[in-house]
Amino acid sequence: MKRRQFLSSAAAAAVLSSHFMHGEKSEAVRADQLTTAVSYEAAASRIPRVSTAGTMRGEMLYRDLGSTGVQVSVIGMGGSHLGQANVTEDEGVRLIHEGLDRGINFLDNSWDYNEGRSEERVGKALSQGGYRQKAFVMTKIDGRTKEVAMSQIDESLTRLKVDHIDLLQHHEVLRYDDPDRIFSEGGSMEAVLAAKQAGKIRFIGFTGHKDPHIHLYMMDVAQQRGFRFDTIQMPLNIMDAHFRSFSQLVVPQAVKQQIGVLGMKSFGSGVILKSGVVEPIDCLHYSLNLPLSVLITGINTQQLLDQAFAAVKSFKPMDEATVSALISKTQEVALNGKYELFKTTAHFDTTARHPDWLGSDSPAVQRLAPQLPG
Repeated sequence: MKRRQFLSSAAAAAVLSSHFMHGEKSEAVRADQLTTAVSYEAAASRIPRVSTAGTMRGEMLYRDLGSTGVQVSVIGMGGSHLGQANVTEDEGVRLIHEGLDRGINFLDNSWDYNEGRSEERVGKALSQGGYRQKAFVMTKIDGRTKEVAMSQIDESLTRLKVDHIDLLQHHEVLRYDDPDRIFSEGGSMEAVLAAKQAGKIRFIGFTGHKDPHIHLYMMDVAQQRGFRFDTIQMPLNIMDAHFRSFSQLVVPQAVKQQIGVLGMKSFGSGVILKSGVVEPIDCLHYSLNLPLSVLITGINTQQLLDQAFAAVKSFKPMDEATVSALISKTQEVALNGKYELFKTTAHFDTTARHPDWLGSDSPAVQRLAPQLPG
C-alpha cells in the first residue's frame, strides 16, 4: 500500500507533517506534549489510521512491508512464545505449519529467545515439506560490536536452517547509547551490512520497547549516516495511545519515510488484559487499525492461533470517533504506564540482564579510556 492510503485524511497528514518536519531542537518539546494528551479524543486525533484493511487472500490480510516490495501477512507469529518450555517441540512445529498453511507468512524470532530454542523450532518447521518457501523469516541480534554481531548472525542461520534471513533487526534498542554503538566504527552495523552484501540477509531493521524518543533518535542517527531502515518494530497497543506513545510519535515518522512498521505487545504479555477494561479483540483491532505492516503476536496454543485469524476476519478500518471510543476504555488505567511494564520497568529488558550479549567496548573506546572509572 502506498503512504497516502494509510493516512485517513489530508488534515491528519498536515498535522503530522507540521509536527515532524520542523527543526529537531524543538521536536522533543512537541513530542512530550503529544505523549501527555489531555483526553482520549485528543489522542485519537493524533493517531494515524489505515483507510483500507489490506488485501484479503483466504483467511489472511496482507500489506506492503514499507518500500521493500514484499507483501506480508498482517499477523506475525511471535517466536518467543513458540519456544517456551511449556510448549512441546512437536506442538510448536505444528502451530507454525498450520499458521503458514492458513496464510501467515511472517515469522518473528530472536537470537536470544529461550536460549536458542525458538529459532531451532522454527528451523525444524521450515526444513520440512517445503515450508521455507511459505515463510518470510525475521530474527534479531543483540550484539553491538561487529565481532559479536557476526557470531550471532551465523548462529541464527544455523539454528533456522536457512541460507538467508529475510529480515534481520538490531534488538532491544533501549538506551540512548545503543544507536551510537551500533553505528560506530567496529559496531554491529558493519557486520549486518557485510552479511547483506554476502547474501545472508535481505532487509535490515531495529526493535525497542522502552521510549519512542529513543526510536526517533535511532532514526536520526541512521539518517545522519545516510542509512534508512527497512523496518522498525515497536509496542503498539491500546494503552500506548496514552503513555509514551509510539503510535503518536514514531509511526507517523516511519510512514513518512516508507519504513515498514512492525507492531508488538498488543497484549503486553497478557498484562494489559489483567486491567479488566478491554477484551483481546479490542487490543488486536486497535493495533490492526494503525498503518503497520505486521502485528506480531504470541501464539503458543490453538486458541490463540484461531483468535488471531478471527480478529483479521472481523477487522474493519475504524474512523477517529470509533478509535476515540475504543481508547476511552483504557485512559484512566494507562496514564502512568502501570500495565505497560516494558516501558516502565526492566522486567522485559533481557539485554540488561545479559550485557555480555551486547559485547565489550569498541577498540576506539578502549583506547580513549582503557580503565573503567571507580
